[in-house]
Amino acid sequence: MTDKLFSRLETYPRVRTELPDELRKIYEAEYRLNREGEQAVEGLAKRVEGWMHRHVAAISGDTTLELGAGTLNHLRYEQNLKSYDVVEPFTALYEQSDRKGLVRDFYDGIFDVPMENRYERIISIAALEHMEQLPFEMARACQLLTDGGVFQAGIPSEGGALWWLGWRCTTGMSFWLRNRMDYGLVVRHEHVNTGPEIIAFAKALFEDVELKYFPLPHHHLSLYVYIEARNPRLDVAEQVLQAMG
Repeated sequence: MTDKLFSRLETYPRVRTELPDELRKIYEAEYRLNREGEQAVEGLAKRVEGWMHRHVAAISGDTTLELGAGTLNHLRYEQNLKSYDVVEPFTALYEQSDRKGLVRDFYDGIFDVPMENRYERIISIAALEHMEQLPFEMARACQLLTDGGVFQAGIPSEGGALWWLGWRCTTGMSFWLRNRMDYGLVVRHEHVNTGPEIIAFAKALFEDVELKYFPLPHHHLSLYVYIEARNPRLDVAEQVLQAMG
């Protein structure tokens, strides 16, 4: 494990910024609205976000684990489901979902997944940026993949110029019109990892990493990034987990 990677590990677990009381009261309802795209602007954002879902769903497998499944909105993109497990600590998001019956097992965290479980695919859509223990959770994902398995993730280009402009002019504006509050407070609370950080961990933990950007192939000119990673470096994953303590 490189010194640079080890120095990054020392910044975890990440600590979220505090939400003001008035925002905390509406947080769950707003989070659900954002995930399901029930309003016009949020619906447009979800259609654009569909780029990530379609790339992830393009690969199939008999066993799948989704990290940060939220309202289970990704399941509408999946075909020929067999064994599909999810990790989602925010249970209120999926309790009323009509897609719950498609899921085999629910887990509060990836460290709750039995080590004897093995998955052909471990996937995540717009969730890695939220994870307070990101490198350790990605390292455990390496251990849970089958031989020849694939880790797939869609992430926002957090920290990039176009991503900042995009949410300010869409979801941020809609949020302000409804609540007269700054959506940046939510973004800073929720997004504890940047796009480049997530990609750096993927490259450290996997031998083969393919990246696709939307709409243009540059961090500051993209809204989203698709990550496809294969051949986990299990020795590095073990060192990362040992550093977790």
